[in-house]
Amino acid sequence: MARGVNCIAPKTIMNLIMLISVLCLCTKSVEVEAQASRLPAAEVEALKEIATQVGKKDWNFSIDPCSKDTNWNTPESADSLYSNILICSCTYPDGFCHVVSISLQGQDLAGVVPPSAAKLPYLTTVRFTRNYLNGTIPREWASTKLKYLSVDVNNLSGPIPGYLGNISTLTHISLKNNYFSGTVPPELGKLVNLNNLILSANNLTGKLPLALTNLTKLTELTISSNNFTGGIPDFIQSWKQLQKLEIQASGLQGPIPSSISALSNLTELRISDINGPGSEFPPLSSMTGMEKLMLRSCNLSGRIPAYISAMTSLKILDLSFNRLEGDIPDLAALKNLEYLYLTSNLLTGSIPNWINSREYQIDVSYNNFYPSSEPACGRETLNFFKSFSARDNSTYRSFGECLSSYPCPKDRYSLHINCGGKATTIGGINFEGDPDLGGAAKFVPVRPIWGISTTGHFWDANPTSNDYIANNASTLGMNNSELYTSARLSPLSLTYYARCFGNGNYTVRLHFSEIIIRGNRSFYSLGRRMFDVYIQEKLVWKDFDIEKEAQGVDKEVIKDFKAVEVKNKTLEIRFHWSGKGTTTAPKKGTYGPLISAISLESEFTPPHDKKSKVPIVVGASVGASVLCLIFLILGILWWKGSLDSKTSREKALRELDLQTGFFTFKQIKAATNNFDPINKIGEGGFGSVYKGLLLDGTIIAVKQLSSKSKQGNREFVNEIGMISGLRHPNLVRLYGCCVESNQLLLVYEYMENNSLARALFVPEESPLKLDWSTRQKICIGIARGLAFLHEESALKIVHRDIKTTNILLDRDLNSKISDFGLAKLDEEENTHISTRIAGTIGYMAPEYALWGYLTYKADVYSFGVVALEIVAGKNNMKYRPNENFVCLVDWALVLQQKGELLELVDPRLGSDVSEEEAIRMIKVALLCINAAPALRPTMSAVVSMLEGRTAVHELVTDPSTYGDELRLTALTNQFDHSSSQNPSETQSLIPSSSDAPRIGSSATTTSSDLYKINPSTSSC
Repeated sequence: MARGVNCIAPKTIMNLIMLISVLCLCTKSVEVEAQASRLPAAEVEALKEIATQVGKKDWNFSIDPCSKDTNWNTPESADSLYSNILICSCTYPDGFCHVVSISLQGQDLAGVVPPSAAKLPYLTTVRFTRNYLNGTIPREWASTKLKYLSVDVNNLSGPIPGYLGNISTLTHISLKNNYFSGTVPPELGKLVNLNNLILSANNLTGKLPLALTNLTKLTELTISSNNFTGGIPDFIQSWKQLQKLEIQASGLQGPIPSSISALSNLTELRISDINGPGSEFPPLSSMTGMEKLMLRSCNLSGRIPAYISAMTSLKILDLSFNRLEGDIPDLAALKNLEYLYLTSNLLTGSIPNWINSREYQIDVSYNNFYPSSEPACGRETLNFFKSFSARDNSTYRSFGECLSSYPCPKDRYSLHINCGGKATTIGGINFEGDPDLGGAAKFVPVRPIWGISTTGHFWDANPTSNDYIANNASTLGMNNSELYTSARLSPLSLTYYARCFGNGNYTVRLHFSEIIIRGNRSFYSLGRRMFDVYIQEKLVWKDFDIEKEAQGVDKEVIKDFKAVEVKNKTLEIRFHWSGKGTTTAPKKGTYGPLISAISLESEFTPPHDKKSKVPIVVGASVGASVLCLIFLILGILWWKGSLDSKTSREKALRELDLQTGFFTFKQIKAATNNFDPINKIGEGGFGSVYKGLLLDGTIIAVKQLSSKSKQGNREFVNEIGMISGLRHPNLVRLYGCCVESNQLLLVYEYMENNSLARALFVPEESPLKLDWSTRQKICIGIARGLAFLHEESALKIVHRDIKTTNILLDRDLNSKISDFGLAKLDEEENTHISTRIAGTIGYMAPEYALWGYLTYKADVYSFGVVALEIVAGKNNMKYRPNENFVCLVDWALVLQQKGELLELVDPRLGSDVSEEEAIRMIKVALLCINAAPALRPTMSAVVSMLEGRTAVHELVTDPSTYGDELRLTALTNQFDHSSSQNPSETQSLIPSSSDAPRIGSSATTTSSDLYKINPSTSSC
């Protein structure tokens, strides 16, 4: 055998060696190829950290992120609103792939800008546009080699980090539509390779730093909608490569410096809404490549220069709202022109013939042209409203001829318009339809007595025929929703003009609702709409913000302007966008005035007008309101008894519905199925509460006053007098009442999700799971409702019984304050109100419970207790963490001393809590429950603190001092009054576990209840 082995031929051995070598080489090649398709483990881990930090949950790490088979990459949509793209490059010499670009756009990611992006050493591009990222740009990014950085439309705040200046590779920075504040850091001047600097729609202040002159490669600078100071700097001439310059409502002052002439490469120039000294037209003759030119509201005077006609590439020319004079120059050579706005100037002469022959959008409204040059009516792309100097006593000629060829047949004294919507009837008032689609330069004669003038288009959006009518983005739950389902929208200026009105004073009522911007925690909520309101050419509201005034989206806000004088039988209402707010959230083109409905009513009795007018309630004393109400009720009762015809009676009774505010007992019985126990939804201080259904489909809550109720008719009428006229998004609305056959009934709006107490404390009976954002919304809503009652309502009211059972939740979990049956008006001349104690143990302020001293600060105290319950998810009276504490308030005060406030947070919330917001809410609550009323904040201050607009000034209360004072006084009262105590009038101070909080529930405490306070629990 040994001899046989030794006999193997050398040639065979060589072939075997060669085969093994080839196999080894092939194996090595396969390994290299496999290695080349892989992302290094460190970068995979970095991506996992990034996903956690931004809140990205759908990345599949079981697949190589750089593999062609991965489903990570979702192509961008045509409008770039959404993308989920990870780009790898596999051309590096180390044989690995590396992440070079991350694009996560329009995904509502609610985390933070990820610090771990700095762990991707080859990353050059990040796009986190249209999300809900918080915080700021992390310091870790200063070590990266980023070239392109975009975090537009997010919730970022604080100063722009100066360490961005260390990323010397940056060529593009876009921070638009955030909440950055402070000055522009001079460190950005170190970014000598920067091409694009976009800082619009933030809260930036101060002057532009001189260091920015180093950015000589800039091709785009956008700084609109900020709060800068000083003038437009002369050093803009340093940016000779600029192609786009946008300075709209930036805060910078005029005039436009002559040094702008150095920017000969500009193709787009937008300057608008600058204050300060005016000037003549700036020198722009070198900018022959200009395509879009806006010099709007720049206080320009003099003539429009003829060299504009040399800008042959011009598509948009907007010179509106200046003081330009003389003739319109010959711009017929501008063959590419699509939009021409010369609105609101002092232009004279004749309208050129070339304007009449062009079909593009032309607006020459509000000028002083010769009447002989007036174009014919009917062209939809030419607006010449109020453009001519000739006028008579009743109307402008252009307006009159386009509406009717005859004088006013008779004077009008009221007008109601459903702006952008169809005709509808609300409360017996007929609102006329306003369905015309509008346009960029259009005068619309809707009726012979009124019309609309629209000016402007959305610059950064693709124009469509639907740009000028807004439709609601969700189901509307407010009353009279027909007025708010659609609204008229304008990118610049919108005028409603009415003629044929009798001279005298009128009340103008404007209805608004924000139906485009959303109120959720997403980029859809990051829009900020602001515009100006003019009536009779007088500014009546600057920077009007619908969402702020209505305290939320999809909520109505109505503004009344009284004593509006009509002199020449005409009335004009104009809405104007002055460049402030955002323009890209939730999508491009979301800005400008938004009006839902308009009502005009004379404040005088029309001559020879036999028709009854719908009165405009402007507020009156409670005594007068109650007296009128009593007469109305008595009149209805008498009227019903005097009718003999059953048919007439039933027909008339059907008219007593939600619009009149009065209901028959028959209606209420039918609605509640004869007060079927199945429909009983609560037990209030007055009696039972029933769910009902009216014939028109409206769901109501009926409060049936108990026959044993000691309040009786007097308290009932008092409640009606105070509540029926109050309208606020955070107050339960009272529809009306029923007084019949010894029945006293109140009819309220129905609240689908019952009370806050049930949702927080009785989870087994409530399907609601209140996450942190919902709890915060509820808390702020309660605060807003109380601020309205205390400070904003025509009738200043102290509620006196704020508690979680009196906070009801609608279908969208908006909080509304209920049960004003025991509220009293605060007489301004009184320093306090001394009256029968009415409230609930555990929520009453000590000065009110012990001495009957009642001010608005008693409600503030009660709110503080409710706010603590919202954070903790625990009932103040029922919660005792151990024998050392007697209630939630007691525990909170001790935790404040220890600096452990987060121990209060409801453990059911888990990690779904913003610690910053929770700490803020707790500190505000502790301010509110201060034993000294003078140290408690007002409710408007509470709203500001809860929303983060005002810092919370922390006051640390000594729990022992607080409790000892209250216990001592309670014991003194018990000793002094024990002989007069009537046990039959007292009630249990500690609710049993079987007491399920229900809608409309109310508990009151008489003074005798105070004598039963257990000293060990009196601090609660």
